[in-house]
Amino acid sequence: MKSKTFRLRAVILAIILLVGALGVGFLLVDKANCVAQPGYVYVPTGASYQTLLDSLGNDGKYLRSMSKFRTTAKLLGLDQGVRPGRYRIPERMSYTQVVRMFQRGLQTPMRVTFNNIRTLPQLAGRIARQLEPDSLAMLTALTADTTAARYGFTPQTFLSMFIPNTYEFYWNTTPAGFIARMQKEYDKFWNEERTQQLAALGLTRAEAVTLASIVYEETKMSDEMPVVAGVYLNRLRLGMPLQADPTVKFALGDFSLKRILHRHLEIDSPYNTYRNPGLPPGPICMPSIRAVDAVLHPMKHNYLYFCAKPDFSGYHNFAATLAAHNRNAQAYAAALNKRGIR
Repeated sequence: MKSKTFRLRAVILAIILLVGALGVGFLLVDKANCVAQPGYVYVPTGASYQTLLDSLGNDGKYLRSMSKFRTTAKLLGLDQGVRPGRYRIPERMSYTQVVRMFQRGLQTPMRVTFNNIRTLPQLAGRIARQLEPDSLAMLTALTADTTAARYGFTPQTFLSMFIPNTYEFYWNTTPAGFIARMQKEYDKFWNEERTQQLAALGLTRAEAVTLASIVYEETKMSDEMPVVAGVYLNRLRLGMPLQADPTVKFALGDFSLKRILHRHLEIDSPYNTYRNPGLPPGPICMPSIRAVDAVLHPMKHNYLYFCAKPDFSGYHNFAATLAAHNRNAQAYAAALNKRGIR
């Protein structure tokens, strides 16, 4: 009886060793290129193994043989669960390497870019086109009652935490993860040199970004930004209202206005810098890094006024006196009238 039991155990052990050897052997010889077409595969959060198989499609879409992939996946346990993400399948990968990539969540980061943003809803939409969370989920996180305060901002100044640039993110980054990452980039942006410039100007970070947003809306000419920044800083020092047309557009919610008229200046809004002294409550857009640095390194001059040039070049005429400014303004108004811009 004992000999039969011993023989049975020996047979079972032999079978186990044989299966293991075959599996190891399979993994060792699985060195051939299994990729038919390189590309990216997206695995949504909460997706099943079957969803991954559906994304990979039939033979030839990405892999040469889906049958071999399924065999390898089952052997290595991928069929028990997959990790979400954006995966790049390059050339010359084996089936084992592809399975391990999905199994270990070895995603390929993607480059996320945002700039020329005016509002948080616009930011949410831009990010949603590049990462997995949709615009509603992103906007909900950005505008939640406690979000801005958690990072030391008000709802009006929160946009200033987002520095426009190109960053690497994993595709399935959550809205909370995106915001937390942006806070780190914000702190990195405000390095020692920029912080020293803030102190020299007597501005806070939020104030500098708010002023930069006005400069950015006034001119897209990088070489002119320090001059415009100098005008507004001169006005702030003298206690003069900024009288910035872009803040009126923001208050009206109409960024398409090509001409600000006297009736527009009557709007009752804290963002109307014709009626309210000092800076508005927060940025009127997401300024470029160049605009922020222009505020931190303004040109020193005695200009208090500026007006768009009548040649519509995008540049401005600057003036130190109201009389000179009025002449510049009359020339520009005449150019607008000639073009029928009312």
